[in-house]
Amino acid sequence: MITCDLSEKKVLGTTLLSITVGFVVMPSAATANSSIQGSGNPAKEEAERCEQFTQTEVGNHTIVTELIILGLTEDPTLCIVFFVIFLGVYIVTLVGNASIITLIRISSQLHTPMYLFLSHLAFVDIIYSTSVSVIMLMELLGHGLALPVAACEAQLCITVSFGSAECFLLAAMAYDRYVAICSPLLYSMLMSPRVCFLLLGASYVGGCMNGWTFTGCLLNLSFCGPNQIDHFFCDFSPLLKLSCSDVSVIDIVPSISSGSIIVVTVFVIAVSYIYILITILKMHSTEGRQKAFSTCTSHLTAVTLYYGTITFIYVMPKSNYSTEQNKVLSVFYTVVIPMLNPLIYSLRNRDVKDALRKATVRVHS
Repeated sequence: MITCDLSEKKVLGTTLLSITVGFVVMPSAATANSSIQGSGNPAKEEAERCEQFTQTEVGNHTIVTELIILGLTEDPTLCIVFFVIFLGVYIVTLVGNASIITLIRISSQLHTPMYLFLSHLAFVDIIYSTSVSVIMLMELLGHGLALPVAACEAQLCITVSFGSAECFLLAAMAYDRYVAICSPLLYSMLMSPRVCFLLLGASYVGGCMNGWTFTGCLLNLSFCGPNQIDHFFCDFSPLLKLSCSDVSVIDIVPSISSGSIIVVTVFVIAVSYIYILITILKMHSTEGRQKAFSTCTSHLTAVTLYYGTITFIYVMPKSNYSTEQNKVLSVFYTVVIPMLNPLIYSLRNRDVKDALRKATVRVHS
C-alpha cells in the first residue's frame, strides 16, 4: 500500500480494492509516465502521481475516479482496538446466522413458514453485514481505503438492497404470526408454500428495486471535488456531499423510496400485532396467552432495533444529526444488529432451543 502526503491530508492506499465487484484497477501507462516526469522533488512527484491516479481531467473539470474512505477513526491505536472488536463481531455474525440456517435445514420440527422466513433473514444478514464489515476491517488495517467510484456504488447497491429486503422479511414474519394466532385453522391455506415463496420473492425484488433507486441516483452524479468520504463505508449521504452536481432532487428520491418501504412494512407489522393483541386478550387460558406472547417477543425485539435506527438514518432530515452520530447508528444497524438477530431468535425461542438441544444430542450420540 502506498501512502501519499498531500500537504496535511493523507490519501491512504493506492490499491483499489473492490469487495463487491472483485477486481483491481491499475494505473494507466499515461498516468505512470506522467508521474515519472517531475521537478526532481520526490515528495512532490509522489503527491502529483497520487492526484493523477485518483482524478482525470475532462475539459475544465476534474473528474474523480476513486473515492477514499477515511473510516471510523484516524487514531492508529483505536484502529487496532476497533479491528479486533469488529472482527470478533463479524465472526459471531457469520457463525450465528450460518448456524440458524443449518439448524432450520436439518431439524424437521422447524420446517414451517416462520422458520423459512427466519432462515432467509439470516442469509440476508450475512450478505448485508459482509458488504460493510469487510470494507470496514480493511480500512482499519490500512488506516483508510481507496475504492473506484463504480465499486463504491456497487457496495451501496448491495447494502441497500439487502437492508430493504430485511424490512420486507420482518413484515412477512409479522403476517405469519398474525395468521398463526388469529386464524390457526386457516394457517395451512393462508401460508401455503406458494404464498411463502411469493412473499420471499416480493421481499428480494422490493429490496433490489430500492437498491437500484439509490444506485440510479448516484449514476446521475458527477464527482469532481474532494474524494474523501468521512464514513466507514459508501453510504448515500456522505457521497452526496462529495458531488458537484445539483442534488436537490436526488437527495429526496431515495428518502421517498426508503420512507415508502418503511411506512408500508411498519403498517403491515402494526396492523398484524394489533389483531394479535386483540386475539390474545380474548384468550381465557393464561398458558395460551403466554405461549402466544412468547412466539412474538423475539420478532418484536428485532423489529424495534432495526426500524428505530434505519428510520433515523434514511428518513429524518440529515441536518438533525452529526456525522459522528451517523457513524455510530450506521455501525449499529449494519454490524451489530446482524450479530444480535440469531441470538435474539435462539435465546428467546423455545422451538429453536429444543431443536438445538436435539441436534446436539444427535451429534454426541
